[in-house]
Amino acid sequence: MNIPIELILTPSELEFVARRDLSRTICVVFDVLRATSTIAIALHHGAREIVVVGEIQEALALRAHHPDWLLAGERGGRRILAAHTGSLDFDLGNSPREFTRERVLNRTLVMTTTNGTRALQGCRNAGMVLAASFLNLNATAKALSASATDRVILVCAGTGEQSADEDTMGAGALLSLLDPFRFETATEACRMASGLYADAAGDLVAAWAKSINGQRLNADPELRPDVAFCAQRDIIPYPVQVTKNLARFIRPQPA
Repeated sequence: MNIPIELILTPSELEFVARRDLSRTICVVFDVLRATSTIAIALHHGAREIVVVGEIQEALALRAHHPDWLLAGERGGRRILAAHTGSLDFDLGNSPREFTRERVLNRTLVMTTTNGTRALQGCRNAGMVLAASFLNLNATAKALSASATDRVILVCAGTGEQSADEDTMGAGALLSLLDPFRFETATEACRMASGLYADAAGDLVAAWAKSINGQRLNADPELRPDVAFCAQRDIIPYPVQVTKNLARFIRPQPA
């Protein structure tokens, strides 16, 4: 029997997912611009782990107990500052280009973003949660193909309460890598995502320039390069698993 794949396009659908028995389900979360891309690159550059939280106050409480942990995240696309926290600036924003090896090597990060970390937390009851981006898309597809599961739900983090084209394209790109004889697209949304990606695959940067997130980032000279950065394909060879709100790479076990 083929493994059914569902697709969630907007944050409002998350609450319905959370009510279901997800113990035999893999949730794959996309926040391409930019949270899941940033998580992947931070781990790639040597971060020990990333603690994913939904709210700023949760991040501050963890920092109070662990003064050496780095705070990362955004509100409105920009780094969280003392004006948001009432006390201190976050160390990092949500631009993947900030998370260099010099900044994050062997460090634990606490991260909160507007949509991406909320989506990851919303799936925490799943048997497995993967944070996917174009940076590690092939590795994510391989992890799914090697897994034993009853169902896969692709979760697009969205923009605010709306869908995000770049996340939908990410889901469509992942679907294009999966064996159709093993996985079955169970909803019309999956077929729509596949078509949207097929139309955009030749130039993702141009396609994302039409999305809400893409337009916002392109309008900011400091953040504009993030769009092309996040459109890179498969520069990271490992999938990202989020377990108990901790994001880590799934690395092959030594023989």
